Amino acid sequence: MKLCTLFEKVPYLVETRGNMVTEIAALCSNSREKEENGLFFCIPGARFDAHDYAPQAVANGCVALVVDHFVDVDVPQVKVTSVRAAMSRMAAAFYGHPADQMRMVGVTGTKGKTTTTYMIKSILETAGMKVGLIGTTGNMIGDIHIDSNYTTPDPIDLQRDLRAMADAGVQAVVMEVSAHAIDMFRLDGMSFEVGAYTNLSQDHLDYFGSMENYFECKKRFFTSGMVRNAVLNVDEETSVSILRDLESPHMTFGIAAAADLFARDIEISENGVGFELKLQGMHALPIALRMTGMFNVYNAIAAASCAMVLGISHEDIRAGLEKIENVPGRIEMLPTGTPYRVILDYAHAPDALDNILRTCREFTKGRLIALFGCGGDRDQGKRPIMGRIGGELADLCILTSDNPRNEEPMDILAAIEAGIKETECEYVVIENRRAAIRHAMEIAREGDVIALCGKGHETYQEIKGVKHPFDEKVVVAELLAEMDD
Repeated sequence: MKLCTLFEKVPYLVETRGNMVTEIAALCSNSREKEENGLFFCIPGARFDAHDYAPQAVANGCVALVVDHFVDVDVPQVKVTSVRAAMSRMAAAFYGHPADQMRMVGVTGTKGKTTTTYMIKSILETAGMKVGLIGTTGNMIGDIHIDSNYTTPDPIDLQRDLRAMADAGVQAVVMEVSAHAIDMFRLDGMSFEVGAYTNLSQDHLDYFGSMENYFECKKRFFTSGMVRNAVLNVDEETSVSILRDLESPHMTFGIAAAADLFARDIEISENGVGFELKLQGMHALPIALRMTGMFNVYNAIAAASCAMVLGISHEDIRAGLEKIENVPGRIEMLPTGTPYRVILDYAHAPDALDNILRTCREFTKGRLIALFGCGGDRDQGKRPIMGRIGGELADLCILTSDNPRNEEPMDILAAIEAGIKETECEYVVIENRRAAIRHAMEIAREGDVIALCGKGHETYQEIKGVKHPFDEKVVVAELLAEMDD
């Protein structure tokens, strides 16, 4: 594809230098990658400026650059006001605007994105559609998994995967939309038939600096014109601000506040949730979820709202919701065959930890044992908060490493410990996560519930920049075998 074709509809163009009919065969944002006839995007970042690595990219096969200032390299250059935003639009053009060929559904919010997208996928598949999924647990084309490193992938990877989905006959794509992706313009130029807002709670303040900045970023997803039909949780108080500035058609859902779609007669057990789904002016639709927890009722009515906007029948919505047994790493009960239960959950932020522990408390007959930590190089303010939540809701807390990354694990645990000391909860600190899980299993008695929080679907533990294999499903199975010997 010719370089000029890639940027002909990009609104950020400032100036060009060199031959604009240069043929481009690949897109690249990593100067170390070898890309014959590649186009290199010089993204300025907080730690380094990719403009400095343009010569390396050219040496590795790139024949043109996208820049925000011209560099001293003798190849064609396209100067733009925002390299990140231009990359999103040029990647879409390079792959033939695949999103325009499918029905796009985006879900944003602090919690519930993954489960809600799985629920929407199940509903649409029940309605006979071939569905793609993009999110935290990886990308999917139907039942085929594609690995991904981000909740919302970088534009080049995203558009490549969307192209693969379109070519495979996918009719609808359901994707998690992270605040980072919105802020970094990864979705610039894309259009979503439906966008859903689940909730807002503290997370990612290491990046956004304040809750106000974090919220305003998520709000832009709905007010920027990217979403044609909005679906909003009106039990979430920040939805009022979005609704006030929203120009597109919208639908609301909730449990407590007046909403277009709401749940009533909710009955929670350890095996699932039963409730009635009620649309204003519509008869009640009974739902029997095989996933438990009040938060999953919210996820279900969010998914149902999106499906209704898409025109899916009520019967397909009911059947689609009832098909799902679990979502990877989301309140996932592991098959241990023990008199105690072991539950895996991705809860790694205060509200998520609060949700999973309150849900487990509903069916815990013995002690609730909470095992958790906090990620390194991330929001430090949430650490004592999570310690306090664990101490208030669990009978015993085991503080251990999550992904310490480049921080000292014991420094992280000390910050969590400061919060738990504000409570009267019994706790122990075991930095090694495998040893911590073994301890929990060794002391567990009949009727106890062990909640392994923070890792969820992840199959690694990141320590000092290295990702070590660590799949808690595997670890629990191995420990059971060791303890049986």
